[in-house]
Amino acid sequence: QDAFVAFHANKVLVSKYLKPLQIGELASDQPSVEPTKNEMLVKDFRELRATVERTGLLEPNQLFFFLLLAHILLLDTAAWLTLFYFGTSLLPFVFSLLLLTISQVQASWLQHDLGHLSVFRKTKWNHLLHKFVMCHLIGASAKWWTLLHSQHHAKPNCFRKDPDIDMHPFLFTLGKKFSVELGIKKKKYMPYNHQHKYFFITLPPLLFPTYFHCHTFYIAYTKKYWADLAWMLTFYIRFFYTYGSLLEIKTLNSLISLHRMLESSWFVWVSQMNHIPMDIDYDRNLDWISTQLQATCNVEQSLFNDWFTGHLNFQIEHHLFPTMPRHNYWKVAPLVKSLCAKHGLEYQCKPLLTAFADIVHSLKSSGELWHDAYLHK
Repeated sequence: QDAFVAFHANKVLVSKYLKPLQIGELASDQPSVEPTKNEMLVKDFRELRATVERTGLLEPNQLFFFLLLAHILLLDTAAWLTLFYFGTSLLPFVFSLLLLTISQVQASWLQHDLGHLSVFRKTKWNHLLHKFVMCHLIGASAKWWTLLHSQHHAKPNCFRKDPDIDMHPFLFTLGKKFSVELGIKKKKYMPYNHQHKYFFITLPPLLFPTYFHCHTFYIAYTKKYWADLAWMLTFYIRFFYTYGSLLEIKTLNSLISLHRMLESSWFVWVSQMNHIPMDIDYDRNLDWISTQLQATCNVEQSLFNDWFTGHLNFQIEHHLFPTMPRHNYWKVAPLVKSLCAKHGLEYQCKPLLTAFADIVHSLKSSGELWHDAYLHK
């Protein structure tokens, strides 16, 4: 299946694990494509996939990723050296905070590449460096991220299958369909008609320091990811040892809290600009490419946008080819756009600020739909 092919870099290896699970072959008179799937689209996409593999677009440029890691480590070191050489007054503190935040966000984009097995040809090297970046440099569980993010990629924006939209309905009401349903049922966990306002002070600044911080430890402990927990411990030992030697405990707590809040805000705006404004529904069992396209959109390319978003401005290409190294997204984008045009599928690409504004607009629209349905007698 297309999802299996998309997720696995070493198909020969993972196929060995499938052999004991085989229960039979599909009968010759049975269709291999469900009625809800676009058979011609599936055929053309598989041809595109073959072209991508043949032209080497799945091959990583390891110098590219080495330079990414080098600039992350340089920023991380510079953050500490700023306080060491210039003292802990307000200006050096703020500058150090900014350097640390940039380093952490860029590390989160790099761990994303490693988690998708797109940095090294060998899976084990991706897993090893993933633990270093995610657990040691960031302080979160690599396996926790893989568990949640794989579900997101399999069924993006599918309610109860994509963990990224689990905020519905407890914090926000998402999507036109679910907002109306919630209003008709007279359910109100939050004042959703104001959700486009309280979004600014809830999800962006608080996702990392509150929910993610607790959830990553909870999952790592309950699922017995002991190696991840040990790696995560090295982050806290390193952070409190290095910065604790320079800062008083209150200032140290302020540094870690503020950088987590800034990092969280950056991450949320970038990660949600591609999904929240798109269609959110139950799983309709569409083909792979239709499932990804209905839930994703792109942001215009530029050197800044590529760096600022970790190339997630090419969200469509990333979802169709999750193991593709990010430096090749721009090469496959014209081919994907042509495929969409051929089959009459929408290929959305917008400016960065427009993408940010669309998050707020979609929340406002969903809140208004809920409010109207809630008040309707």
